[in-house]
Amino acid sequence: MMDTLLVIHILTGILCLITGVFAMIAKKRRGKHTRFGQIYHLSYIGVFLTAIFMSIINWEESQYLFYIALFSYSLALMGFLSVKKKKSKKWLSIHLGGMLGSYIGIVTATLVVNIHKIPYLNEFPVLIFWFLPTIIGTPFIVMVGKKYGPKPRKMIK
Repeated sequence: MMDTLLVIHILTGILCLITGVFAMIAKKRRGKHTRFGQIYHLSYIGVFLTAIFMSIINWEESQYLFYIALFSYSLALMGFLSVKKKKSKKWLSIHLGGMLGSYIGIVTATLVVNIHKIPYLNEFPVLIFWFLPTIIGTPFIVMVGKKYGPKPRKMIK
């Protein structure tokens, strides 16, 4: 059972990483961006569920997966639902922060779990790879937020 969960986890994780990039680079309107975003979200559900089950089965070794999965998927869900509801004036900021934050989460988990297998990089402390995606990704969230977020109103005197 664990092998099956791991295969599903890896495949949905790869799909998530790929479709996330395509959703990010697609024009922000209905069409490619929406389709890639939906596939990203569905594959993230697969990553989330398999991570939860695998972490519970191997709690002593993998409890950190449980917390990463919970936090990262909550960001993805928040970003996904903000578009569906659009009730808040800040729905776009919530969408951008949630989706990009969840992508940082999946990149972080991928690095932390696999870094010991990557020559040269495995010589660095693992702690670096816990923070590196956030350090690199946060400025992108800010830049994208400024590009697509609400524009400040100009005061007329």
